[in-house]
Amino acid sequence: MSELVTGDAVVLGLRPAKLPSRALALVIDLAVVGTVFVMVSIGLAIATATLDDAAVAAVSVATFLLVLVGGPIAVETLSHGRSLGKLACGLRVVRDDGGPIRFRHALVRGAMGVVEILATLGVIASVASLASARGRRIGDVFAGTLVVRERVPAGRAAAVPPPPPWLVGRFAGLDLSAVPDDLWLAVRQYLTRMHQLDATVGRAMAERLAGEVAARTGVPAPEGVPAAAFLAAVVNERQVRDARRAFAAVRGPGAGSVGGPVGGSAGVPVGPVGVSGGPVGTESLPLPLSQPQSRPRSQSRPRSQPGKTAAPGAEVRPAATGFAPPA
Repeated sequence: MSELVTGDAVVLGLRPAKLPSRALALVIDLAVVGTVFVMVSIGLAIATATLDDAAVAAVSVATFLLVLVGGPIAVETLSHGRSLGKLACGLRVVRDDGGPIRFRHALVRGAMGVVEILATLGVIASVASLASARGRRIGDVFAGTLVVRERVPAGRAAAVPPPPPWLVGRFAGLDLSAVPDDLWLAVRQYLTRMHQLDATVGRAMAERLAGEVAARTGVPAPEGVPAAAFLAAVVNERQVRDARRAFAAVRGPGAGSVGGPVGGSAGVPVGPVGVSGGPVGTESLPLPLSQPQSRPRSQSRPRSQPGKTAAPGAEVRPAATGFAPPA
């Protein structure tokens, strides 16, 4: 099963949809559109009962074009490639580079669908989809689109590598609200596959993505920091903030928090997560249950065992992150 590859040789985590799932989505869409077309036709037939045959024919043609052709085009444009049938089957129409489609893509697909699907009952579309390596019909070829599967197993998603320790918390005050979701997705896909790319291609793409992130945040990347390390630190900062928002939502609106809001979310502390669970440089978050100030003698700390202590002078190495500190 082939995957999408961009012009920068980055493999996207999208899988082309096969004919059975596309056929099921098409049947659902045709059932919905056909029902709407019959209901509109009955209503117009009652309303135009007093008109002559030429007017009735003109109304019928207009109804066919607006409902059976214009309806799917409007739905795919407004939903960015997800009709009701595709939504039920977990499919989406995207561009060849993995981006969302626009009106011109939906228009070409809808116009070709009149011949491929409606005029020939889907025979041409089925033959073209079976002959294509990525399951594309003729409308997808002319429009430069592809139907992909949105629902993939969770186990296939690769973890984003952690940032270098010397960059954790350095971008705590960065405003990330202007960074769009598609840019976050591109950064995540690069970080999970950067070791599979050629060194020159990977470095060029990291610099391009870092420039886009810096343009959205208004703060350039620090000098001497590799672009890949900068992206990993920024993604880690966003994950930390998302975790704090989720923690604050679970605790409830009445629970207090330390620090100001981040990106307009009240009750979210600013700064990286410290060892105690709170932000670095501030007091840790209060626990929901009070803890006793003194420890009873019966609950004294156990003595350290000689077999489990580190040897004197032993070097404790941090976990490897894949990034080297600047010279």
